[in-house]
Amino acid sequence: MTKQNIFLIGPMGAGKTSVGKLLASHLNFDFYDSDQVIEEQTGANIPWIFDIEGESGFRRREAKVIDELTTKSQIVLATGGGVILDPVNRKNLAARGFVVYLRVSVEEQVKRTYRSRTRPLILNKNSKEIFERLKQEREQLYQEVADFTVDTNHGSVRAIVDSILAKTEEYS
Repeated sequence: MTKQNIFLIGPMGAGKTSVGKLLASHLNFDFYDSDQVIEEQTGANIPWIFDIEGESGFRRREAKVIDELTTKSQIVLATGGGVILDPVNRKNLAARGFVVYLRVSVEEQVKRTYRSRTRPLILNKNSKEIFERLKQEREQLYQEVADFTVDTNHGSVRAIVDSILAKTEEYS
């Protein structure tokens, strides 16, 4: 593979962390989750950052972490769903790695996230309505930056990883 990193993008509930961990293990790459790195650096969880700094404060932190992580080599990076809102993030992701868009339906997102207490954009809100709005706002940006798109509505994490591996081998 000519690009030595794989970056996973997509909405919440698409499976970026689950797929990323298995993919990194298979490739013997380091795995990073940008939200987890933000929490480690700040000592605070994402909902708290949203409460105190708002989404704009969180996005500033996210941009810094994306810039740092995308300069590493041989990593798999699971990004937050809104990472593609920032044009600099989109540029860095596209230039520094093979970008895989994990696409998921709104219905599947609702199923996968209905018990979550750690997702500030949907906490105590109508998640289906929010997911539909976010899809309208972000779908084109995901497609714009992606080298490859995988549907994650069906199939095991292993099958999704296998399809990514096949595509990265074809890409190299």
